[in-house]
Amino acid sequence: MGKSLTAIIKKIAPKLLYFCIFLAVWQGVVMVFKIKVFILPSPISVFQHLLDPSIAAKYDWWHHISATLMEVLVSFAATAVVGIALAILISWSRLFSQLLSPIIILFNSLPKIALAPLFLIWFGYGFLPNILVAFMIAFFPVIINTSAGLVAVDDDLLDLVRYLNASKLQVFIKIRIPNSLPFIFAGLKISATMCVVGSIVGEFIAAEKGLGYLLRDAQAFIDTPTMFACLLLLSAIGLTLFSFIGFLEKICMPWEHVQVEK
Repeated sequence: MGKSLTAIIKKIAPKLLYFCIFLAVWQGVVMVFKIKVFILPSPISVFQHLLDPSIAAKYDWWHHISATLMEVLVSFAATAVVGIALAILISWSRLFSQLLSPIIILFNSLPKIALAPLFLIWFGYGFLPNILVAFMIAFFPVIINTSAGLVAVDDDLLDLVRYLNASKLQVFIKIRIPNSLPFIFAGLKISATMCVVGSIVGEFIAAEKGLGYLLRDAQAFIDTPTMFACLLLLSAIGLTLFSFIGFLEKICMPWEHVQVEK
């Protein structure tokens, strides 16, 4: 327990130190050059907008954070489930590959932001159009990476298991899916950050709450400290989700973690 805690501290401490140095340099630049708050607010001003009850009360931060966080998590879950399932179907059957691949390429070529107004017309303001925008933006890295991992199997290994009369299902469960795990997690990491971007794009266009809505509102009033506070929170959400996927990756692929440590 003590060794693991020490290892965690050693891993986190440098990152916290770099972050503190960044904040100190930022604060110093603002003070030395006397930059106006509407151009570049100081980190003290930004954290006051987040943490000072007398200032933070009018922004109702938790209301907006919870809305954006829910959109990010739901869109990410949908992206992971649908993307991995479709990749397996494409790799399983040539027929599914011929049917689905052109559709996926077609949707991937569309400008995703251009779909947001359509979702607004079809579904109105609220939760669903934001989820759909985030899903469309973050979906393709998962399916592309997973598909690549499922087919990137050594031919000699496939010949061996076929010689042992392994069924197609056994080949997928024992060979293809474990082999694709690094690809799947790489796609999920990309998708995690893109879900944050997609949710904000949706909130810019069709929302009455959320950090994207608050960011747009702050921009209209040139409330730069609030804008920076929103960006800070969005970065924290993306970083947390990315780190959680990395944690799951270590659990599902402990051998990869051991190789890196060596």
